[in-house]
Amino acid sequence: MREINVSGQKRTATGKKASKLLRKEGMVPCNLYGESKDKNGLPEAMAFQAPFAELRKAIYTPHVYVVNLNIDGKEHKAIMKELQFHPTTDALLHADFFEVNETKDITVGIPVNLTGHAQGVRDGGRLNLSIRKIDVTAPYKNIPEKLDIDVTELQLGKAIKVGALQFEGLKIATSPEVVVCSVKATRASRSAAAAAEAAQ
Repeated sequence: MREINVSGQKRTATGKKASKLLRKEGMVPCNLYGESKDKNGLPEAMAFQAPFAELRKAIYTPHVYVVNLNIDGKEHKAIMKELQFHPTTDALLHADFFEVNETKDITVGIPVNLTGHAQGVRDGGRLNLSIRKIDVTAPYKNIPEKLDIDVTELQLGKAIKVGALQFEGLKIATSPEVVVCSVKATRASRSAAAAAEAAQ
């Protein structure tokens, strides 16, 4: 996985008013969830703030990043778990991070990359990508930047489902019944098939 560096400072003031002031200064209110738990056994969050200018590189991209957070001089490795955007302006309102290490499994959506030229496309069909990411589980060091899926043998009218895929060192968390891609018939391919039948 790619890595990116982000600096931050712990937040002492929380709440809507304090968060609004932070955003005016170009900062984003954030939480980091790590190993520590509260008295109810739920993950305890560290409230911090980070510059939007540093976060945007990891947000507006198809890539998945491990974020090297430096909060008040202390280093944390994390992944983004949840982002909140303004419903009308799309401005980033809040970011949640989940602390990771080299042995702990994480589940994250990784972009799908189709390789090869599908047989069904050569026969006149159209290749359809149904999902852009597949959720996988593994320690972050084992997680690739993308998941390559070879579609060379994919026939006209056929599909590749998640259940048919395997990736070394990764557990697939997306439902096996989800369709990743398919080759659909086009008007041209149907005409060619009808002409071939008529010629027999």
